[in-house]
Amino acid sequence: MKRILLLVFCFITTLTFGQDFNETLNSIREAEGKSALHQMLFRANPNTGNYNVTYHKLELTVDPSVAFISGVVTTHFQAKENMSEVTFDLADNMTVSQVMQNGNSLSFTQNANDELIITLFQTLNTGQTGIVEITYSGNPISSGFGSFEVNTHNGKPVLWTLSEPYGAKGWWPCKQDLIDKIESIDVYITTPQFNSTSDEYVAVSNGLEVSQTINGSNKTTHYHHNYPIPAYLVAIAVTNYSVYSHTVPNNGNPFDIVNYVYPEDLGYAQTNTPVTVDIMNLFTNLFEEYPFASEKYGHAQFGWGGGMEHTTVSFMGSFDRNLIAHELAHQWFGNKITCGSWKDIWLNEGFATYLSGLTIENLDGNSAFTTWKQQRNNSITSQPGGAVYLTDTDTLSVNRIFSGRLSYNKGAMVLHMLRKKVGDANFFQGLKDYLSDTDHAYAYAKTQDFIPIMEAASGQSLTEFFSDWLYNQGYPSYTIEWNQISPTEVKTTITQTQSDVSVSYFEAPVPLRFLGTMGEVLDVTLNNTTNTEEFFNTVNFTVANVVFDPESDLISKNNSVQLGLYEPPVDLEFRIYPNPTSQSFTIQKPESLIVNEIRIFNALGQLLHQTPWSSNIDVSTLASGLLFVQFQTNEGTINKSLLKN
Repeated sequence: MKRILLLVFCFITTLTFGQDFNETLNSIREAEGKSALHQMLFRANPNTGNYNVTYHKLELTVDPSVAFISGVVTTHFQAKENMSEVTFDLADNMTVSQVMQNGNSLSFTQNANDELIITLFQTLNTGQTGIVEITYSGNPISSGFGSFEVNTHNGKPVLWTLSEPYGAKGWWPCKQDLIDKIESIDVYITTPQFNSTSDEYVAVSNGLEVSQTINGSNKTTHYHHNYPIPAYLVAIAVTNYSVYSHTVPNNGNPFDIVNYVYPEDLGYAQTNTPVTVDIMNLFTNLFEEYPFASEKYGHAQFGWGGGMEHTTVSFMGSFDRNLIAHELAHQWFGNKITCGSWKDIWLNEGFATYLSGLTIENLDGNSAFTTWKQQRNNSITSQPGGAVYLTDTDTLSVNRIFSGRLSYNKGAMVLHMLRKKVGDANFFQGLKDYLSDTDHAYAYAKTQDFIPIMEAASGQSLTEFFSDWLYNQGYPSYTIEWNQISPTEVKTTITQTQSDVSVSYFEAPVPLRFLGTMGEVLDVTLNNTTNTEEFFNTVNFTVANVVFDPESDLISKNNSVQLGLYEPPVDLEFRIYPNPTSQSFTIQKPESLIVNEIRIFNALGQLLHQTPWSSNIDVSTLASGLLFVQFQTNEGTINKSLLKN
């Protein structure tokens, strides 16, 4: 494929759902940042730029007890220009013994730049397809995060590959270029049938298992993967796995979640992996069918502490629910559609973070989801500046690209606030449209591709929203002033300050909760677009307090709710004295004014005292500070301020 793809796949450590997610997020971003550093330092071999790979057949022979691989890799490629030789990436410690093309033996050389240079039998013209068959062997030298690892578990041999970011050339001849995805692959893994203690070896790779063939004391397992995949996501693992499956109904087109786990951990895994079906069903219902449903999804246990979401089979260091959810989320946002540049990293990491939150919302309930959002917001507002979308200079810093506060948490909460702005139906429809867009599906997208898709789905202009919350910096602080101006109406005034000068005003839906004196609850959302904007809401109860953003749906900090002062639109001789006071105050009112009830609130809007009419009120037991006295009268509600010494 000719699209530029900057793929970022994430490694995460385990956690329990009761702990603060920011601790786990630090582990995620640290590992991803290290991976990205290798990617940033990598430069595609210019000598591989004259062709596109269309197909690989990997015929590999390995023994998990021996650090060695031999194989034949057949590659189909299309010439982008006239070419008489073709170059592949292959570590120089690997030995190529033969290269064939259409039955003809070809000459080749290897060099210290990890290049395999093959002279073709005849010149390929632009657009023509060539096929070469490379026979090779050697002891792979691990690079990156251990591109080819031979180890043990419980005393039993295990082999796995993890080529993130550019370790594939350490164990097979390939083209390590993010521009060029392989359109399909076949992987044949030949191993001994049994280990030294007669445990049967099980081989794992991408895609659908096609067959197992016994050849004397050896076994060959064949996998086929028919979707675009970069070289470093091609993976294999072999050990004495115990294998069991969960079936995903998939609306009448079932597929399997295949779990390959160490026998000593079988009970633990069988207890924890069934939730994968629930998460798969959730993501399928919210977005679309699992992108690789014609093949499989799987988990393969390996000896690393986190996870790696190889396409169709995530290699897992544990089977914690959050790890399962995060790896699975990236199959849509990261594997199917990849962010198109480092500036757009939130399209991977913000989305994956939010899908972990959606898992909590749907499996644990709203209270747990509210806690999750509170933790995101606490992280986001821990500093006054910072935008989700990166500048050119930002992309030079791995720590900035993989900022847990911005790329992960703020990216996730921007998605949540977008959901609240456009509504659930439009939000999820927009994400479905994004995932199915023919320009981006199984390819890449940038932020400027995502925004118009969401605008089309919602029928709203989102320019201001994304300008405020994504491209510019900071967060708002709100002051909510309210008063009940009549028995059936509440007036609310919203004012705002900003933590960063890049935004003049954060336009956003502001959620409020009106609480009544008899336990009544009314939730309202005010579409706040200007400063000191006034809103009037109908109520059918007496309001005692107002709560700002009760479910933490809004990125903000240092907010306050105040009971405002309101005078009915009549000329009344109404006052309280002495003011200030330390003991009591007296009320002076016209004869025609009937006061039915008196309430006293503190500056937080908390009800401190409630009494029927009395001309003198004792406040000696109340704490010192600013108080608000509310009078329910036949002329409406009157509010007065009182300073208690």
